[in-house]
Amino acid sequence: MAGFTYFPFILLISSLLLASYGFASEGQYSDVPVVKGLSWSFYESSCPKLDSIVRKHLKKVFKKDIGQAAGLLRLHFHDCFVQGCDASVLLDGSASGPSEQEAPPNETLRPEAFEIIEDLRELVHKQCGRVVSCADITAIAAREAVFQSGGPEYNVPLGRRDGLNFATTETTNANLPPPTSNTGTLLTELAKKKLDATDVVALSGGHTIGIGHCTSFEDRLYPTQDATMDKTFAKDLKQICPAKNFSATTVLDIRSPNKFDNKYYVDLMNRQGLFTSDQDLYTDSRTKDIVKSFAVDEELFFEQFVKSMIKMGQLSVLTGSKGEIRADCSVRNADNVKLTSVVEEEEEAAHSEL
Repeated sequence: MAGFTYFPFILLISSLLLASYGFASEGQYSDVPVVKGLSWSFYESSCPKLDSIVRKHLKKVFKKDIGQAAGLLRLHFHDCFVQGCDASVLLDGSASGPSEQEAPPNETLRPEAFEIIEDLRELVHKQCGRVVSCADITAIAAREAVFQSGGPEYNVPLGRRDGLNFATTETTNANLPPPTSNTGTLLTELAKKKLDATDVVALSGGHTIGIGHCTSFEDRLYPTQDATMDKTFAKDLKQICPAKNFSATTVLDIRSPNKFDNKYYVDLMNRQGLFTSDQDLYTDSRTKDIVKSFAVDEELFFEQFVKSMIKMGQLSVLTGSKGEIRADCSVRNADNVKLTSVVEEEEEAAHSEL
């Protein structure tokens, strides 16, 4: 960690933040508000093995490719930021227009992530029947992505229903700030979703795993190198992305790219953040001290990340009689030919018994 200094006063900030947030004991977050309709034990009776089904399958997935963890975490983010955590990002396009997946910010979502969610849906519904929503499965998968790549384990309030429509391209673009955004833009946009500066910095820590595309940070290299970028880091990036519009990727966290830890913040303090939206968190006075506190105290980061994730995971959720529980995560039930035929067969069988 060359060039990184541990400041005593940062440790004081960490302890003060920890005390002020009133964190519950490890694994318990009872102080995090839960919106009406969700609960910590929603499927306790209807699908008691839900968590173990998801965990078991994802353990196999991550053993083959730990990179899929970042894909699942990002999928949850991109779902929640656009019209709430309703699995609308999973829907295929239709005659009414292109899906959210086809909007520019979502074009780099991993195709495998969608396949994994559908595989999980099939496993869960086979075990429990059609009682668990795709939105809830996506939220649990994101938690597993964090935990199984080395991050904190935490419970997820459940009870989300799946949305009946996907957002327009315009709405999707408007709700997903690009990686070229500065901190001011991030704070303004996420404040609309009731997420404060601490939430923004904590959730940005999700970039401790995953990859970034050259086109998402090329403006920091060409035609003029960003002055806030470490020179050696920039030189290495130019080897990967030798020109604009180059099709390549690189890790978001150069210290531990596949491990969920606090090294992302250490990167920022060393001017090795990949995106403008990352590095500017250390440049902006409103977020700089929060970055420092997370860089020197991983436990503080983990605890705040969990609180912010639970908060984000409840954005504009559909509950109760709103929405539906899809039989296929990519298709509304009304458009699901297979589901319609099964229902008709069940109705005919019931009628013949009368």
